[in-house]
Amino acid sequence: MTRPSVREMREALEDQILSPYAARSVDAVRDTLEPPCPIRTAYQRDRDRILHSKSFRRLKHKTQVFIAPLGDHYRTRLTHTLEVTQVARTVARALRLNEDLTEAIGLGHDLGHAPFGHAGEVALSRICPGHFRHNEQSRRIVEVLERDGAGLNLTYAVREGIHLHSKARRDITATAWGTAKTLEGQLIKLCDSIAYINHDIDDAIRAGILRREDLPPECTDVLGNSSSELLTTMVSDLIYHNWWATGEGTPPDPPVLTMSPPILAATNKLRDFLYQHVYWRPEATEENEKVAFVIETLYRYFLSHPEAIPIELRTIVERRGEPIEQAVVDYIAGMTDRYALAVFKQIFVPRTWGATP
Repeated sequence: MTRPSVREMREALEDQILSPYAARSVDAVRDTLEPPCPIRTAYQRDRDRILHSKSFRRLKHKTQVFIAPLGDHYRTRLTHTLEVTQVARTVARALRLNEDLTEAIGLGHDLGHAPFGHAGEVALSRICPGHFRHNEQSRRIVEVLERDGAGLNLTYAVREGIHLHSKARRDITATAWGTAKTLEGQLIKLCDSIAYINHDIDDAIRAGILRREDLPPECTDVLGNSSSELLTTMVSDLIYHNWWATGEGTPPDPPVLTMSPPILAATNKLRDFLYQHVYWRPEATEENEKVAFVIETLYRYFLSHPEAIPIELRTIVERRGEPIEQAVVDYIAGMTDRYALAVFKQIFVPRTWGATP
C-alpha cells in the first residue's frame, strides 16, 4: 500500500478541522497546471512564492505612512504586511478558515504599492493613462511581472483576494472592485484596515503628531484606548460577530464577513479621524507635493527615454502588446522610496567636482 504524501495528509486533515465555509486546498485552481508538491498544499506553495519574490523584499523600503522615516521603529510597507497577516491568521484560526490561503493573500496584498505610500499612488494615478491602483498592480505583479514576465502562477483564490482587498473610502467594509468569493479573501480586506488603524495611531504618537488622549472619546469609549484594547476589541468583534463562519449557526445570504454595527461605526469614525489628523495634516500635504513632483518628473523622463527602463520590463510590455507607458508605470511603481530618490538625484541633481575634503 502506497503511503500518502504529506500534502495529501494535510488536505485530508482540512476536511476534519476546517469550517464547511472555508476554502479547501484540494479545490485550488491555477491557470497553468503543474505537478503538485509532495509536501506543501497549493496555498502553502503560493505563500512561499510570494515570500521569496523580489517584490516582497522591496516592501521593507516602501513607505507605510511616514515617508522615508529615519527612526527604526516606524512601520514600513513590509511590517504592515506582516501585521495584517498575523491579525488575519488569528481570526482565520478562530473561525476555522484556511490559514494558508489567508496567509498567502495577506503577504501578497500590497506588493503593488508605489514608493512613498498613498502619496505615490495618487501621483501615479494622476499622471498615467487610465488610472493606477495598488491592488490592481499587486495582481499584475504576481500574474505578469515576477519571474521576468512569467508570473508566479498563483491560484485563483489568492489572486482574487489580492485584487479585492482594497475598499472604498467611505467604509472599511465597502467595496469598489467586488467581494472575494472566499471568506479568507474577505478577511484580509477587513484585517488590512484593523491593522493600519491601530499601527498608524501608534506611529503618529511616536512621531509626536498625536497624543493618546486626542483620540475621539466616542471611539475610545466603544473600542478602548490603548493599542492592546483597540486591537483586541476589533479582532474579538470580527470573530464573534461572524461565528456562523465556523459552521455553527445560520450564515447571512450571501455569506459575507463584517463587524457588528457599533464596532464598525466606531472603527470607521476612528479611521476618519486619522485621515483628518494624520494622513491629511498640513505637514503631510507639503510632503505629498514633493512626492508628486519626483514621481511625475521621473514619469516624463522615462517616457522620453524608454531606453533607460530595464530591458526586462520593456520586453514584457512589447510581448504583451502594451504601450511603453505601462513599462514606465511598472518601473516606477516597483521602486522603493530610497531608490526613487537615488534615481531622481542621479538624473536631475548636478554632481559636484573637485577634491574630496
